[in-house]
Amino acid sequence: MEMFLTVFSALFDPSNVLIIIGGTLLGIVFGAVPGLSATTGIALMLPVSFSMSSVTGILFLGAIYVGGISGGLISAILIGVPGTPASVATCFDGYPMAKNGRASRALGIGIVSSFIGTFLSVLVSMIFCPILAHYAVKMGPWEFFSLCFCAIILVVTMSKGNMFNGLIAGLLGIIVSCIGIAPIDGAKRFTFGVVNLFSGVNQIGLMLGVFAVGTLIKNFAKFDTKTPEIDTKGITGFGISIKEYFSHWLLIIKSFFIGLWIGFLPGLGAGLANLVAYAQAKASSKAPEKFGTGCDEGIIASETSNNAAIGGAIIPMVALGIPGDTATAMLIGGLMIHGIDAGPLLMTNHPELVYCFFGVLLFGAILVLIFQFFGMRTFPYILRTPTCYLYAAILVICVVGAYADSRTMFNCGLMIVMGVVAILMALGNLPTSPFILGYILGPMLEENLRKGLTYGNKGFLPFLTRPVSLILLLVAVGSLAWPFIRDRRDAKRKAAGQESEVDKMSNVFDVEED
Repeated sequence: MEMFLTVFSALFDPSNVLIIIGGTLLGIVFGAVPGLSATTGIALMLPVSFSMSSVTGILFLGAIYVGGISGGLISAILIGVPGTPASVATCFDGYPMAKNGRASRALGIGIVSSFIGTFLSVLVSMIFCPILAHYAVKMGPWEFFSLCFCAIILVVTMSKGNMFNGLIAGLLGIIVSCIGIAPIDGAKRFTFGVVNLFSGVNQIGLMLGVFAVGTLIKNFAKFDTKTPEIDTKGITGFGISIKEYFSHWLLIIKSFFIGLWIGFLPGLGAGLANLVAYAQAKASSKAPEKFGTGCDEGIIASETSNNAAIGGAIIPMVALGIPGDTATAMLIGGLMIHGIDAGPLLMTNHPELVYCFFGVLLFGAILVLIFQFFGMRTFPYILRTPTCYLYAAILVICVVGAYADSRTMFNCGLMIVMGVVAILMALGNLPTSPFILGYILGPMLEENLRKGLTYGNKGFLPFLTRPVSLILLLVAVGSLAWPFIRDRRDAKRKAAGQESEVDKMSNVFDVEED
C-alpha cells in the first residue's frame, strides 16, 4: 500500500503531470513526422532529462516512448508514409481507406488498437517483470555473459541485409564500449592520451550523433522538402462503433500476442511486429483480397501488434537489463545517466522507480488516446511543417544538449563524429540496432566474461556446464545457423513458386528501427 501511495503521489504531482503531458505530445510529434521516431525523440531529450530527478526523468522519457510509437499512425494513414518503422503495415490499408473518404474510420481504428496494445501489454509486463527478476537475481556472471551474448546474436541474425553486416555493426559497438579505463584492472584502452575519453565515449554525444544528427543528414540528403497535401474535411469522431470494432476480437488477441512476443525478443521491436501480424492477419482471413484496399483488419493487426511490442520490450529491459529494441536502449541510457543500472536488482533497489515507469506507460496510453481523438483535425498540420525549419531547430537542440551534458565542446565534436559514423554505416548497409546493443551491453559482456573466467579457476568450463548458460549459448548458436537454414528453405520454396507474405513486404519496406 505504501508503494502504491508513493507511486501515485509521484505520478500525479502537478509538475510531473505537466511533464508527462508535454512528453506525450512531443512523442506524438516525433512519431508523426516521417523520418523521425520515438528513438530520435528519446535521444534528443536525454540531455534534458539529466537536469531532472531520476523519477521525473524516467516519467518524461517513458511518455515520449509511448507517444512516439503511437504517433506513427497519423502520417501512415493520412499521407501513406509511415512516421516510424512501427507503422509500415498501417499504410497498406490505412491510406487507401483515407483516400476513399473514410479517414475518420481509419484513424479511429488505429487509435483504439494502439491504446489496447499499449495498455494491455504494460499490464502483462507488470506481472512478468517481478517473476523474471526474481530468478535473474540468482544468476551468476556465466549466465549473464551468455544472456548478453545471446541478445547480441539475436539482433545480428535479424538485421536488415546479410548477417555479416549485422555482425560487423555489433562488433563496432562493442569496440566503442571498450574505449576508456577497463572495469577490472584499470588499464587505459583506445584513449590516445585524450583525457575526455578516459571515462569512455559519452553516451549523450553518441546517442545524439547516431540517432539525431545522422538521421537528419540522411533525411536532408533525400531532398524531399515537399509539403504533403492532407484533406481533413471528413475527419470527425472515431468512425466506428465499439461493437463493430470488437467483432474482430480474435484478430485483436492474436495480433496482441504476436507483438508481445516479438517485442520480448532483443533487438526486434515494433518494426517487425507490425509486418508479421499483418501477414498473419491476411493469411488467416476469409477475404484476403480485401487487404490493401482499405480493410479494418489490416489496421487492427498492425497497430495492436506494434504497440503490444512496447510491453514485450519492457520485460527484458527491466528484469534483465537487456534492451528489447533501440528505444528501450535509449531508456537504459537514461537510467545510466542518473546512476541507475537496469537489471535484476533494479526492482529490488529502486521499486518505486520501476512502478512509476509502469504507471507513466499506462497513463501515457490514456493520454495518447485522448490527444489523438481530439487532435485528429489538428495533428495533420504538423506534417505540413517545412523540414528546413524543423531540422534546423532539432540540430540546435542537439548541439545545446551535447554541450550541456559535459560543459565541453569535446562532446559536441564527438556528436558530429558519431553522426558521420552513422552516415558511413548507412552507406555500408550496416544496421544501427546491433551497434547500439553492442555499445550498451559491451561493458556488461566484458565484466561478466572476466568474472566468469576468474571465479573458481575453471576457465570456460562453467559457461558450458551450468544449465542456463548452456541453453542461452545453444540458442545463440542456433540463431547463427538459422539464417542459412532459412535461406536454403526459401530457395526451395521460391523454386517451387512460393514466397511468404512477410518476405514480399520486407522487400519493399525497411523495417529496421532507426
